[in-house]
Amino acid sequence: MLRQHNGGVPEMPEVEALAGFLGERLVGRVVASVDVAGIAALKTYDPPVTSLGGLTVTAVARRGKFIDIDVDGLHLVVHLARAGWVRWRESMTATPLRPGKGPIVLRVHLDDESGLDFTEAGTTKKLAVYVVRDVHEVPGIARLGPDPLTLDPATLDSLLTEHGRTQLKGFLRSQAIIAGIGNAYSDEILHVARLSPFALTGRLDASARERLFDAIGSTLRDAVDRSMGLPASELKDDKRAAMRVHGRTGQQCPECGDVIREVSFADSSLQYCATCQTGGRPLADRRLSRLLK
Repeated sequence: MLRQHNGGVPEMPEVEALAGFLGERLVGRVVASVDVAGIAALKTYDPPVTSLGGLTVTAVARRGKFIDIDVDGLHLVVHLARAGWVRWRESMTATPLRPGKGPIVLRVHLDDESGLDFTEAGTTKKLAVYVVRDVHEVPGIARLGPDPLTLDPATLDSLLTEHGRTQLKGFLRSQAIIAGIGNAYSDEILHVARLSPFALTGRLDASARERLFDAIGSTLRDAVDRSMGLPASELKDDKRAAMRVHGRTGQQCPECGDVIREVSFADSSLQYCATCQTGGRPLADRRLSRLLK
């Protein structure tokens, strides 16, 4: 069973592993029915979710941080957002869903009584579900930048130049620039590359650009390799345990032994090592800076 864990927001490596997990179980199976319990999560109405009934799953893929389930040419696309996850069930319960009650947003019944539940914890509901004929009808997919696993140095260099006044942290997190990287892996990539999260992309010299390219590839490929070899129920916990700096404020940097520091924002935070990334200079906490103005 896939279960919810407090291991952080699913990003590209975890969604890649989830797509692989689901593909092994769904491809070739017939969808019996789809139930929607969180109506606010359903972002499309034509074709209706009921049109998936009786069709066969032909593929499961990852697109950025979206899961794309191809059902005989129709696409059930899900973005897990901050607190979404998936529960696979070998035997689906017969108890009907109660709309608006509990964590289950969407339930997919298969013709052999197995199925899966898409769930969302917490009170902030951002999980999104789409049923479309073409995946590019999903606005978030239509806007996606190149996938980081297929990125080449020339493309990264072009993107850095095009977005030259953007801070590196925001550059890496923007799905329209590079698809799939979120808050956690952007911290990890910048630590590996020895770059400040607030450095401007247009000011990076050739050495910094090369380090950034290498760090994107090595960090994400290592995470994908690690995730693909684990039971899906352990993905989020493993992600958290493998972090070098993200989520480790106050602990020692694994490279130099300095303390890992944090910059807080309204709804998120970043972690970094001043010795490795900012020439020993601590970055100002943005929440505190606003209070002092």
